[in-house]
Amino acid sequence: MRVRSQHIRLLWVLVAMTACLSAALSGQSTSKQKANPIPGVWRAQMNGLPMVTLTITDEGGSLAGAALFYLLRRDEKGAVSSSPGIPEPLLDPVFDGKALTFQMSHRRAHPPGSLADPPANFRLTLTGENKGEFINTSEEGSPSIQLVRSEY
Repeated sequence: MRVRSQHIRLLWVLVAMTACLSAALSGQSTSKQKANPIPGVWRAQMNGLPMVTLTITDEGGSLAGAALFYLLRRDEKGAVSSSPGIPEPLLDPVFDGKALTFQMSHRRAHPPGSLADPPANFRLTLTGENKGEFINTSEEGSPSIQLVRSEY
C-alpha cells in the first residue's frame, strides 16, 4: 500500500510539473508574439472570398514571407469568384514596431505589359491586436485593405 501511495504522489508531482512547464511555454510564446506581432498569416476577404494572403515568418530575427493576391471576377449572372495568382516573396521586409514595409516584384502581375515594371512598395500598419491596414504605397490613391492575422 505504501508503494502505491508513493506512485500516486509521484504522478501528482509529474502532473504539476507538466502544468507548470505548459504555462511557462505558453507565456513564452505570448511574450514572443508581443515582441513581434507581425509573424503569422494575414488575410483579407471580399464578398466572403479570399482577396489577399500574406504569410510572414521570423527566421531568427529576420523577417521573411510571401504574398498571394487573388483575382475577383463577376460573371454575367453577377456571381463572384476568386482565383489565386502566383505567390511572390516579400523583398526587404522591415518592421519598425508599428508598420511592416516591403517590396514585391510586379513583373508577373499583368504580363506582358508588366515584365519591365519595378518592384511595388507595400505597407501593413497595425491597427489593433491581430488587425492591420494594408496598402500599396506605389500607387497614388490605392485603397487600403483590412487584414486579420492568425497563427500559421
